[in-house]
Amino acid sequence: MKEAKAELQRIIAIPEENFSDYIEQKKSEIVNFHLNNNLFYKELAQTDSFKNWSDLPILNKTNLQKPLAERLSLGYNEKSVYLNKTSGSSGHPFVFAKDKFCHALTWASNIYRFGWYGIDFNSSYQARFYGIPLDFIGNKKERFKDFLTHRFRFSIFNLSDQILEGFLKDFKTKKFDYINGYTSSIVLFAKFLQKKNIVLKEICPTLKVCMVTSEMLFEEDKLLLEKQFGIPIVNEYGASELDLIAFQNTDGQWQVNSETLFVEILDDNNQAVPNGIPGRIVITSLFNKAHPFIRYDLGDIGILDEKSTPKKPILKQLIGRTNDVAILPSGKKSPGLTFYYVTKSIIEDDGNVKEFVIKQTKINQFEVEYVSDSELNEEQIDKINQAVALYLEPNLLFTFNRKTTLERSKRGKLKQFTSFL
Repeated sequence: MKEAKAELQRIIAIPEENFSDYIEQKKSEIVNFHLNNNLFYKELAQTDSFKNWSDLPILNKTNLQKPLAERLSLGYNEKSVYLNKTSGSSGHPFVFAKDKFCHALTWASNIYRFGWYGIDFNSSYQARFYGIPLDFIGNKKERFKDFLTHRFRFSIFNLSDQILEGFLKDFKTKKFDYINGYTSSIVLFAKFLQKKNIVLKEICPTLKVCMVTSEMLFEEDKLLLEKQFGIPIVNEYGASELDLIAFQNTDGQWQVNSETLFVEILDDNNQAVPNGIPGRIVITSLFNKAHPFIRYDLGDIGILDEKSTPKKPILKQLIGRTNDVAILPSGKKSPGLTFYYVTKSIIEDDGNVKEFVIKQTKINQFEVEYVSDSELNEEQIDKINQAVALYLEPNLLFTFNRKTTLERSKRGKLKQFTSFL
């Protein structure tokens, strides 16, 4: 960690005018390393030498669904690297590896960015809204890690009012410094506080900031969190196999990690698009020698801000996942989150609906599953149909199913839109 922190500070100190040279040097180094030391990558690239960046293949999650031993670089084995697995939220889970220096840099990057808000990983006490393994050994292991790292975990698999009441008691009795966890669970807790007319900072005065991750944070939800928590709300975007990709800075910008990653926004022909234009988010890990993540397509769509520079790229918008696109009867393609925006603004007007997800079952049919105090009425459903016709296209059929709870992934994530086409 000492080496990693020193390396990160050295990178941060590079002047803006020299930063492009730094990026080009690191890109060349990591590609040449893997061409010379990683048979998996050499076969994928189908070349012995690196000439043009744009000629390098795009690596996707399907490429990585083979035994890890076949993907590791020479000199590395499963005992000498950091191992983990992706959540599978994209539908393509896989095991990945980082060499230990790369993993230490990931933590140095986290420590640096959280430090913008006065959070010290060695001493600050975290209220953690995450899933947890339910098997005995996995559960105890995770709880022990939480103890060592100053975290108190709120399990998010059951978020009934009775359980949330228990969360509230913990905030009254524990001196938390910050909240970190999945967006949907934290928003649900904020709605519970809203119903009880409670501002969290007033009952837990030590709270400084809340960082949400892993799921989309909508502007209305951010405003709700700010109001009910009484603290700044920080949006982060990351991938466990890479690093923190973007983290909201103190000016409210989603600042992209340019120290350890190279982020590209590409069109369908794998060509870079101008800043301000949406495209596929493709990322290169500049330091991972154990496993290649070179021009790695995350499966997300985003836009870089026109004001971006090589040293300080700004993520203007994260639109959603490429596999979360609805294909409509007219042939139009719409990001699944469009439906979410349209319905969200209407069915949450009175605070009745707690959570909902949308599923496309046929080209013109969608199911909305929702958790609420009472059923949606005809007037609300009619408003949704009108909004869908206006923003998307007419004659789409929606059915509404009220549920007591919504299905989450094994890690507790909530998938907001799914197409079954």
